[in-house]
Amino acid sequence: MSKTSRFFAMKRDGQKIAMLTAYDAPTAKAEVEACVDILLVGDSLGTNILGYQSEKEVTLSDIAHHVRAVRRGAPDVAILADLPYRTYETPAMALANARVLREAGADIVKFEGPHPAIASALVKAGFEVCGHLGLEPQHHHEKRLKGRSAEEAKSLVTAATALDEAGISMLVLELIPEEVAEKVTRAIKAPTIGIGAGRLTDGQVLVICDVIGFPPRNFRHNKRYQDVGPLVTKASADYVRDVREGHFPAEANVFHMAEDELSIFMDDAA
Repeated sequence: MSKTSRFFAMKRDGQKIAMLTAYDAPTAKAEVEACVDILLVGDSLGTNILGYQSEKEVTLSDIAHHVRAVRRGAPDVAILADLPYRTYETPAMALANARVLREAGADIVKFEGPHPAIASALVKAGFEVCGHLGLEPQHHHEKRLKGRSAEEAKSLVTAATALDEAGISMLVLELIPEEVAEKVTRAIKAPTIGIGAGRLTDGQVLVICDVIGFPPRNFRHNKRYQDVGPLVTKASADYVRDVREGHFPAEANVFHMAEDELSIFMDDAA
């Protein structure tokens, strides 16, 4: 049984799918313990983890490296990995690069845009595929709501239907009106996962850094469940103070030789 088959069942049963990004083993382990359904190693790691200016800078090697880390933290949970910018220009290119991600530990590969031929080639080669419509971070410089006009909305539904007919296993819908996301969700067999796409998709995904409040900036589509950023800053500042004032390490943090070994050592040292 494929790792995505249960998500089709969840869609049929009206059970919501919870996805979060993960970029390292400890975070992946924590998300598994929290019962997250799918871990996404997305190109969002570029701006959130690697210090890049945009998702376009993320390389295949970057994604593969982080997929391997996440797989070590989550041996049994489904991992979805992004094909980075310009790594799926042709079906042959998409296949070659998808193999790299599968070998790294990905169960599902995702690409942006209305490219049913790419999806079909991947599916025929045995890959489980996730599409991505609406805002496409790799291709849209301006991060704004898509599908506002009736014409754009119809285009999104058409694109989603074509990807679904090509055999995708999942579809991410980013920053589109709730009404459009609902229409797409009802029109296709594959489960839909929304981010800024309202309440009526089959599941939701958020970036873990946004969820825990690590960056100071927040987004309308996000819900901040913790505010970790200030805690990291405070913990670091407390550590610096203790080191400079000689409070760390304390006696509780050091190791001592046994008295007999210390005596021999001191005699020899003399």
